[in-house]
Amino acid sequence: MPDFLLLLHRPAGAPPAFSPEQLAAVTRDYIGWTERMRAEGHVKAGEKLTFDPGRVMRANGGRIVVTDGPFAESKELLGGFYVIAARDYDEACAIAESCPHFRYGGSIEVRQIDLALPGGS
Repeated sequence: MPDFLLLLHRPAGAPPAFSPEQLAAVTRDYIGWTERMRAEGHVKAGEKLTFDPGRVMRANGGRIVVTDGPFAESKELLGGFYVIAARDYDEACAIAESCPHFRYGGSIEVRQIDLALPGGS
């Protein structure tokens, strides 16, 4: 069964302002979904990323240049990811559609992992 990467994007800018109770409910929502998908044999890995935009590294004239976060034009930040197993894109998208991420204003990019390359699992 192929592996897919679910890239969880969120709008750029300040993170949502949740009360402690709301944050606990959101956390339970994601944990519950992850546990259900793992029990069904779909979720292989996943992590939430911090709210900072990270770093972008690019080759420039033979050296590596590191800049803070994505470019200013970026409207989204990567907020987390899952590695899932699914029969095909249709099943991967159906699994992604059930993710609570959409309820909190996010979007999900679904990409198949190329296992044909050396090092693929």
